[in-house]
Amino acid sequence: MARNIRVEGIKQLPIERQEIELVERKGIGHPDSICDGIAEAVSRELCSEYNKRYGTILHHNTDEVAIVAGRSRPAFGGGEIIAPIYILLNGRATRRVGDDEVPVDVIALKAARTYLEDNIHNIDLNSDVVIDSKIGQGSYDLIEIFGSKGEIPRANDTSFGVGHAPFSETENIVYNIERRMITDLGKREKVIGEDIKVMGLRTGDKIMVTIADAFVSRYVDDIAHYLTIRDEIAAFAKDVAADYTTRDVEVFVNIGDDIEKESVYLTVTGLSAEMGDDGSVGRGNRANGLITPNRSMSLEATSGKNPVNHVGKIYNLLSTQIARDAVEKVDGLQEISVRILSQIGQPIDNPLVANAQIIPEKGVSIDKIKPAIEDVVDGWLERITDITKLVSEGKLNTF
Repeated sequence: MARNIRVEGIKQLPIERQEIELVERKGIGHPDSICDGIAEAVSRELCSEYNKRYGTILHHNTDEVAIVAGRSRPAFGGGEIIAPIYILLNGRATRRVGDDEVPVDVIALKAARTYLEDNIHNIDLNSDVVIDSKIGQGSYDLIEIFGSKGEIPRANDTSFGVGHAPFSETENIVYNIERRMITDLGKREKVIGEDIKVMGLRTGDKIMVTIADAFVSRYVDDIAHYLTIRDEIAAFAKDVAADYTTRDVEVFVNIGDDIEKESVYLTVTGLSAEMGDDGSVGRGNRANGLITPNRSMSLEATSGKNPVNHVGKIYNLLSTQIARDAVEKVDGLQEISVRILSQIGQPIDNPLVANAQIIPEKGVSIDKIKPAIEDVVDGWLERITDITKLVSEGKLNTF
């Protein structure tokens, strides 16, 4: 198949040579990320159930999860929830096949509760949160375009996905500080809440990292203890940063605190959603786990969309995989940005265009590495249904 693959060199300063770079990550406990995580968990469970019943994934999109914040009264050594967090599961799913009815709401509610149990460790699911499912029946015109088992699916929309590689030093720092605060620091310090936001600013060769973490109040004895943990987070973050850069790194933690008034970032559950912070799918991290205004990005929400023919999901994940694969396999490639555009109703393995914008290493000819990059793009398009399998099995992160 002759695909429309366009590889072009661009005259642009590589990211590490740009004077200003901004990078953000909303951690897994941020209200927007919770919505992303639940939406994706519900989609995965529906994929599993449809496969079990019918041997194929049926049409669904569960990407309309929303959080309405609750109210709380945190306090050193304790605290209480006054009004629970409300989580609405919304979207569309195939509910009936012939005379067989799929228990969509039961599946969705179980998936949401399991996701919270596995990822948010200081929330009482019996009292701190209300989960409601209002998932409707799928649109029949989109069900029709979904395609038959064994066929290459046809795009459900005219949309595009974007990915880039490699991560810059600042991108690696921001991403891994949040990840390692959860996987490493959080395991030895119960006070670390899952609602972590990391913002990175690089100005020349100086990197400033600002971290907001919702401390769990029951594990904080007093203001002195709070300050000790705050300093520990800053030191931990600097150690993480040292794994990715030799640049000067400065770290700030919970800088909105008023220490004299003991007005500090305490929460009962480790979530800002318990008190005034709402959330929605698609308002946070892109498919690569970051928000990167120095890079090309798609505003399309990735989490919760069906992994079979929703190009808003598939092409964002695919472009990221292509970019990473190209950097790993093609010598002389300094940076790559991949953009893939669909056309509704057309096979997803044959996009309207698959465009790779590249910056080669100094002294490397674009013409020399162009064929190898074209092969990477074409190879991934040839096996595009691998993305469906990987994401439905939870092997690809969407936020």
